[in-house]
Amino acid sequence: MSYQPFDLSGKTALVTGGNRGIGLGMASAMAQAGADIAIWGTNEANNEKAVNALSAHGVKAQAWNVNVADEDAVDAALIDTVKEMGRIDSVFANAGIGKLAGTFAEMDTQAYRDVLAVNLDGVFFTLRAAAKHMVERAKNGDPGGSLVGVASLAAIEGAARNQHYAATKGAVISMMKSIAVEHARYGVRANSILPGWIATDMTAGAQGSDVFEEKVISRVPARRWGEPEDFGGIAVYLTSNASAYHSGDLFVIDGAYSIF
Repeated sequence: MSYQPFDLSGKTALVTGGNRGIGLGMASAMAQAGADIAIWGTNEANNEKAVNALSAHGVKAQAWNVNVADEDAVDAALIDTVKEMGRIDSVFANAGIGKLAGTFAEMDTQAYRDVLAVNLDGVFFTLRAAAKHMVERAKNGDPGGSLVGVASLAAIEGAARNQHYAATKGAVISMMKSIAVEHARYGVRANSILPGWIATDMTAGAQGSDVFEEKVISRVPARRWGEPEDFGGIAVYLTSNASAYHSGDLFVIDGAYSIF
């Protein structure tokens, strides 16, 4: 038999915030590689569109309306997702928000707390519930799994007027490294993805700015905005058996922006 490391047939991937943007880009690639897909999102219309698009690839796709900042909702949704999908082999904690809140000296406390609730608490709740499922499965003789936290370049570069967002993304990286060390014995690996400047709803304002295009995007060595589809390959890799010994790492997907 030929080597087929990226065939995801028989695997199930859960993507939070998977009904649009980077999340949908990852989900679509995994579906095309044969994985069944579970989507957690808070917009019912976007959830339905995503499920229809993913199902067209001939895999099982289902969506749940889940606010990842709600601990009880996450725990209940994880149980129901496993029940409906049979298992979860990979989890991409991708749901996140950004909030413009002015200068750091004047930053609004509620904006800070809102961003932390989704971008950090939500990742924690999601991956904790998923880790419990994977550990229990491993103890029953079925080890393995992939946990992925979607961080940002803001975690490793100075993000002026965005300290609340940067703090959450830096924390995600540290969390993933700790998860990787603790869960390796169960065959569960944990990694972080750090997107650069990607054309999504979150960056819609900047996409229409001539100044931003001139000052920022022109400095991207790839000479373009990133697209959600640019995250398909890394998602397939991290779900596949090809990454079985790859854990605790950071995957920077930014068209070489951060090193230029």
